[in-house]
Amino acid sequence: MTGDSGDMAAVLAWLAEAGADEAVGDVPVDRYALARAPERARAQPPDGAQGRRSAEGAGRTPTAGRESGGAARTDALWRPQGGGELVSADAAQSSARNLAESATTLAELRGALARFDGCSLKDTAKHLVFADGAPDARVVVMGEAPGAEEDRQGKPFVGRSGQLLDRMLAWIGLTRAESVYITNVLFWRPPGNRTPSNAEKAACLPFVERHLALKQPDYILFAGGQAAQTLLGRREGVLKLRGRWFTYQNADLARPVPALVTLHPAYLLRQPAQKRLAWRDLLAFQDAMAQGRNPAEDGG
Repeated sequence: MTGDSGDMAAVLAWLAEAGADEAVGDVPVDRYALARAPERARAQPPDGAQGRRSAEGAGRTPTAGRESGGAARTDALWRPQGGGELVSADAAQSSARNLAESATTLAELRGALARFDGCSLKDTAKHLVFADGAPDARVVVMGEAPGAEEDRQGKPFVGRSGQLLDRMLAWIGLTRAESVYITNVLFWRPPGNRTPSNAEKAACLPFVERHLALKQPDYILFAGGQAAQTLLGRREGVLKLRGRWFTYQNADLARPVPALVTLHPAYLLRQPAQKRLAWRDLLAFQDAMAQGRNPAEDGG
């Protein structure tokens, strides 16, 4: 790159604004070796004591997470920091499920996440972003992933999108201090705010499910398409999902939870004209709560 320091500073500022604000990986990766690794891992699955170490998920660092061409993998491989054979993302998810199920309080779940090393996002994030708001709130706002400011502070929705979310909730009489509990389907920031891989989402999912089971919310507001897709198993984009009611259920919930999908505040900052759609969603959410209804079950 040529040019004076002013030009270079402008380029760096542009990159930071675009989300490319950190370096990822200090050690080169042999992608040819990784391409051969799945066959070796399947041919020699961990068992016995080695299998137990793999399931514990201690000290893993990521070695593969995507197919050539950028497609997300669900069978990403991981190598323990102390060396040894590669283990699969299935083992990381098994470790996550064991840790999550052992937690009987929100504090214990946060501690379990802090010990979990089976998600590659932890290696590049500054902080674990667990939750914010009122622990006994009947409403859970479920977002997608932490951004740069959330990563710096260790709390969800504290940047510009969080400020907008607070205003949106205030429109219908809700506040994070008293009546809303806020979290995400990912607990660490994806580098540069990139789309997380299937393996990264799968590693976090057992903690998300346990999080909701410990909360036992009356209502869920999904902020963004990825959050809804992850927990509801949907494939549609957010513009087709928003404004629609669904019922969320997992094995540890006492009852099904009515859930509404709306637009993520970060999207609204980019597309302010769409705030009218979010306003409709919020009014529908307020109406359902006031009446104690599950619109997904009674036809809207």
